[in-house]
Amino acid sequence: MKLVRLAFVIALSTSAYRSASAAESSLHVGGEIISGPKDPADRETWAKEMKTWRDDARKRTKFDDAQYKRPELEWTQRAFVQPQCMVEDRYFFDVTTGKYTVDRYLDDLNKRYGGIDAVLLWPVYPNIGVDDRNQHDMMRDLPGGIAGVRQMIDDFHKHGVKVLFPVMPWDTGTHDEGKPLAEAAAELMAKFGADGVNGDTMPGLGREFVEAADKAKHSIALEPEWTLKDLDMVQWNTMSWGYWKYENIPVVSKYKWLESRHMVNMSERWARNRTDGLQSAYFNGVGYESWENVWGIWNGFTPRDAEALRRMATVERGMADLLTNADWEPHVETLQKGVYASRFNAKDRTVWLLVNRTDKNIGGEQLTRPKGGKFFDLYHGVPIASGNFEVEAHGYGAILQLKDGEPDEKLTKLLATMQDFTKKPLAEFSNEWKALPQKIVEIEKTKPAKETPEGMILIPAATKYQFKVSGIEIEGKDEPGVDVQYPWEDIPRRHHDYQMDVPAFFIDKHPVTNEEFKKFLDATKYHPEDDHNFLKDWKDGTFPAGSARKPVTFVSLEDARAYAKWAGKRLPHEWEWQYAAQGMDDRAYPWGNGYVADAVPTFIEKSRTMPPADDVDAHPAGASPFGVMDMTGNIWQWTDEFQDEHTRAAIVRGGGHYRPNTSKWYFPTTPTLDKHGKYLLMAPSKDRSGAIGFRCVIDAAAKPEKK
Repeated sequence: MKLVRLAFVIALSTSAYRSASAAESSLHVGGEIISGPKDPADRETWAKEMKTWRDDARKRTKFDDAQYKRPELEWTQRAFVQPQCMVEDRYFFDVTTGKYTVDRYLDDLNKRYGGIDAVLLWPVYPNIGVDDRNQHDMMRDLPGGIAGVRQMIDDFHKHGVKVLFPVMPWDTGTHDEGKPLAEAAAELMAKFGADGVNGDTMPGLGREFVEAADKAKHSIALEPEWTLKDLDMVQWNTMSWGYWKYENIPVVSKYKWLESRHMVNMSERWARNRTDGLQSAYFNGVGYESWENVWGIWNGFTPRDAEALRRMATVERGMADLLTNADWEPHVETLQKGVYASRFNAKDRTVWLLVNRTDKNIGGEQLTRPKGGKFFDLYHGVPIASGNFEVEAHGYGAILQLKDGEPDEKLTKLLATMQDFTKKPLAEFSNEWKALPQKIVEIEKTKPAKETPEGMILIPAATKYQFKVSGIEIEGKDEPGVDVQYPWEDIPRRHHDYQMDVPAFFIDKHPVTNEEFKKFLDATKYHPEDDHNFLKDWKDGTFPAGSARKPVTFVSLEDARAYAKWAGKRLPHEWEWQYAAQGMDDRAYPWGNGYVADAVPTFIEKSRTMPPADDVDAHPAGASPFGVMDMTGNIWQWTDEFQDEHTRAAIVRGGGHYRPNTSKWYFPTTPTLDKHGKYLLMAPSKDRSGAIGFRCVIDAAAKPEKK
């Protein structure tokens, strides 16, 4: 997914060198960046070579800036802060009310780092591939459908925030949309009223996306994730992400240098200290991808980084017209070692953006100022009579020259705002990163049963059961905050190993079947308020012919809990599920340590359509040590729910019988008992899947008896 694939970037960089002009020979140009002058004495030569490279690149690409002139895309030039927002974020959607909470989401960001200009909403990965829904299906499954999403986007627009969605070229193994990706994406964005698309893993979105948007009569901004495979793509990809190799001497954005209106959003989602990315963005007058909820893993800003983003974004928004002006010069002369500056010039004013790349406060004369006009230390919000001011360690500066006249109302307000912000130095804000704690959602015990209920199996009490399991998330490595946090753990982590006593309980011999769920519906007339995808494979209130013994699917966690409550049961804790499947000998599979093909359904991975699950009693060879059936390889099964401040996720067990095979980014599956899946939760409409069902448990009395 959104990993920085170094080998790929290097390959692109090599290609760029081969196709470049001789002007690059003395510049370090590669990927998305151009290195700065290594010695201040080389600055003038470097600046001339930079201009030569740009002139040559524009000629070679026959550069056409038509897309940058389109009024409906001008917003991209001011989109300085753009988070990637998981739609499952609890600040964005409230499952209890079934409503989008745009105001709450934006209020939090305004409070913590000064707000945003655009947002990339992410409804697809990492859940995609748990079944055969494609990327467009998962967007259409968002709460409220098309109308609900349009209203949600309107709520963002009321706050001046533009909205993007992703497109995944790698999603070629799920449901076939029946049309090219560009066309399908453009049509859906038009229905949503969205403003742009982010090309996930894409080294540039092709012209076909522009053409498709024009055909749909709805302009969308294009924002690829990776280094552009061809430099001429800057002409219509008006935005991009920045995965830069940082250097102590600030690097220059190749795309921004080629076209000053191009907006880069620096992305460093796993960074715990974001100083390099923030300073690189500021020095270039570009933006920052303020991504914190990374696939349900919280990598939040430290207070210092959040405050730094607030200040730099406030300056950039106030100077936006200058920052897009073609007359800008990176690495102008500075007078203090370790402080670097870019100059952005217009007819009536000039602004210098400065960064201190050292760990010491640096004062004194910073710049050789031109004559005339009035000067302001814009960063601190005060007028200045000389170039003598301080830039704090790993900090920021901004000097504004008004060439004529007095500050207007807008500038006066900006100066007052920055003066207020900078009363407290950045050094006084904590830069300590902390993992966000999680809590397991309590499962209320049932009325204890003394005898084995019909269709259930007694699982005897266990002393010193070794509960050992690991998360199979594709990303996040083994960093703190990945996966889940059990009640006995101090932080979320991927690998779990805990010795515990497990009280006796009864568990369903098989997952709940269609015929059993039908009895529940007939008895209770249950129908969820959010009923999108509810029992999607049923028709006219009943299951398909011949599927009575198949596990019920297309039921949300809430639907499963409702059934369990009606039946006098509950959902199992994950360790109960694993113990019932594994026994006490740490076996890899319910039946033993070696894979047995006829113990599970045939695994399907070369089809764009997911077939139905097998009957729950079709594979008796797959029984656990206690005789529990269908524990792995047929459907995923709901167990525990975990929550932190921003994310809800369910642990699903058992693996499925299907996974699309055209990309490694699809939801991973496993038949072994030492792994679990973490399925992000948003709303029943989106959570329901044809690959997820459930089974129930009942707590046992002190001395339960087998029938």
